[in-house]
Amino acid sequence: MRSHPSVSEVARNFSEYIDRVVHRAERFWLMRDLKPVAELRPVEAESPRLRDLPSLLSSLPHLAPGDVEAFESDLADARRELDNLPVHDPWGS
Repeated sequence: MRSHPSVSEVARNFSEYIDRVVHRAERFWLMRDLKPVAELRPVEAESPRLRDLPSLLSSLPHLAPGDVEAFESDLADARRELDNLPVHDPWGS
């Protein structure tokens, strides 16, 4: 839920509003003269960076050799099925 306090109200009670954002993930549109002028909300989680890829991949569970072969076989089956589907022109009318 998003509420609409005035800028003055938020300034007077800033730490309370920050606590609500941090602990309850509340969002607020700050109003001045009945018009929204800013938004106070939690920061979105940072996206993974390319430099983090090696550690991300190393943290994944490893498949047993039989599972790898089964997965490879499933992929090959799926590719064959896709090759047999008719080509559809998405721009055709």
